[in-house]
Amino acid sequence: MSNTLKSTGPSDTPEEREYEMRAHISSIWTGSRLFIGIYTFMLASLVFSYFYLRSSNNGLLWRPDHVTAPRPYGLLVFGFSLLTSMLAYFGRKRLVKGSFSDFSVAAWSGVGTGLLALLFQILEFSHLGFFPGSSGYASCFVGFAVMNIGTLVISAYWLETTVARGMRIRRELSGDNPEFSSHPRARAFRADVASMAYFQVFVALTGALLFAMFYLM
Repeated sequence: MSNTLKSTGPSDTPEEREYEMRAHISSIWTGSRLFIGIYTFMLASLVFSYFYLRSSNNGLLWRPDHVTAPRPYGLLVFGFSLLTSMLAYFGRKRLVKGSFSDFSVAAWSGVGTGLLALLFQILEFSHLGFFPGSSGYASCFVGFAVMNIGTLVISAYWLETTVARGMRIRRELSGDNPEFSSHPRARAFRADVASMAYFQVFVALTGALLFAMFYLM
């Protein structure tokens, strides 16, 4: 007996396409927040180590002779990192108001300042007045610097890929201002911009805390 049921495959109705689009945008939102949560746990381990070693100060080896990292380099790294976050936030605000050109200029400028922050963070290693294992502060600082290099790379990469994606949409989709259209790629792009700007603000806030810990306290 032959099977009279025929598989027609998944339906492709407008309702299902809209449902899938909403699910895709929600996954971007959820994924970015989960990433920030994972990043927060990583920073929490560093902050815990810093204050635990500082409070215990076993053998007075937390910070012998009040050694500290080069503050000028710290100011440059924090300043350029903060500027990157501000440019990303400003660009997103301008995009919401309908100006892709302002967003593009702000984003590419943010990529440049982010790379400068990364450069100075790497150069700082050659100007340290201590060895990585010479004290509790030295160990925590080296861990912080390595983590900050990773943060700056992710920050600049996410910003660059977001603006490049927007430029690709403008080239490949027809019409005026296609990045503001209801096309699925345009909607996903706007969700990615919002997530990227949210992460950049988080980086700025945590950067201020870490700068105070390692350069001011």
